[in-house]
Amino acid sequence: MLISIVIPVYNGAATIEKLVESLFSVLGSHNLEIILVNDGSRDSSDKVCQNLYQKYPAGMTYLNLSRNFGEHNAVMAGLNYASGEYVVIMDDDFQNPPEEVLILVNEGVNKKYDIVYSYYKTKKHHWIRNLGSKFTNWVSNFLLDKPKDLYLSSFKCLSRFTVNEIIKYRGPYPYIDGLALRCTRNIGKVMVTHEKRMAGRSGYTFAKLISLWLNMFINFSVLPLRLSTLLGLCFSFFGVLLSGMVVIDKIYHPNIPIGIPSILIAVLIFSGVQLFILGLLGEYIGRLFLSSNQTPQYVLRDIFRVEDK
Repeated sequence: MLISIVIPVYNGAATIEKLVESLFSVLGSHNLEIILVNDGSRDSSDKVCQNLYQKYPAGMTYLNLSRNFGEHNAVMAGLNYASGEYVVIMDDDFQNPPEEVLILVNEGVNKKYDIVYSYYKTKKHHWIRNLGSKFTNWVSNFLLDKPKDLYLSSFKCLSRFTVNEIIKYRGPYPYIDGLALRCTRNIGKVMVTHEKRMAGRSGYTFAKLISLWLNMFINFSVLPLRLSTLLGLCFSFFGVLLSGMVVIDKIYHPNIPIGIPSILIAVLIFSGVQLFILGLLGEYIGRLFLSSNQTPQYVLRDIFRVEDK
C-alpha cells in the first residue's frame, strides 16, 4: 500500500530537511511518497527542497509554486499529485512526530474511515493561535455541520476516495476540511502528541486567519446570508417597536420635543446594519466573479518528480 504525505512548506528551511529525513528513517520500510509544496517561501526553502529531491528522487515529488497562495491552496496542489491509497497531510514545523503518521493510517485502514483527524491533549501553540483554532471549530459546528466532538486538525489522513472528491474542486478559495466534510461523515479520530515548534514561528498571521475564516464562512455555507436576513428582520421589528413607543409617548406627552440624538442613533444603527449586509453580499458576489474569471487555485513554477525527468 502506497502512503503519500503532503507537506506544505512556508519558510520552513530550518525544519523541513530534518522532517523529511526522519520520515524516511521511521517509515522507510513502507511504500512511501512525500510531496513537498513550496508556497512562495521567502527563505531558502526552495533550495533545501531541491536538495532533498536530489537525495530521495524515487520517493519524493517537489512542487514549487510561483508565489504564496496560502496553506490550503498548497495542500490542494499536493493532493493533485499524490497517488497513495491513503494521503496524510502534515505541517513542516515538526510539531507532529513522524512515527505518528502510521497511527493515522492504521486507524483509517483498520476501521475503513474516509478521514482520520488527529487531536491533542495539549496544543503547544501560542495562546492566540489556540484561541483562533477554538473559534474556528466552534463556528464550523454551524457552518459545516461538523460533529461537535471533532477537532479540525491540520494533521490528518484521507482515503483515496476522499482525495478524489476533494480535487474535483477547482475554485480559487479551497478549504480542505469544508471540502472533505461535504462528501463524507465516515470520520475517525486519534489522539497524538503535539510538540513545540523546532524553529521559527507560525506563518499564520491575523490577516491569514481572517482569510481562512472567510473561506469557511462564505465558500461553504449560505448561513451568513440567512443570519444577515434575520438580523435585518430583528432590527426592522425593533424600529417599528420604537416608532410605536414614540407615537404613544407623543400622544400622552404632546409637549415633549423629538430628540435629534435619538434620530442620529437610529440612523447610525440601521445604516451600519445595511452596510454590513451589503458588504457580505459584495463578498459573495466578488468571489463568484473571481471564480468565473478563472482565478487560479495555484500556479506551479517547477515540478520535480521522476516521471517528469
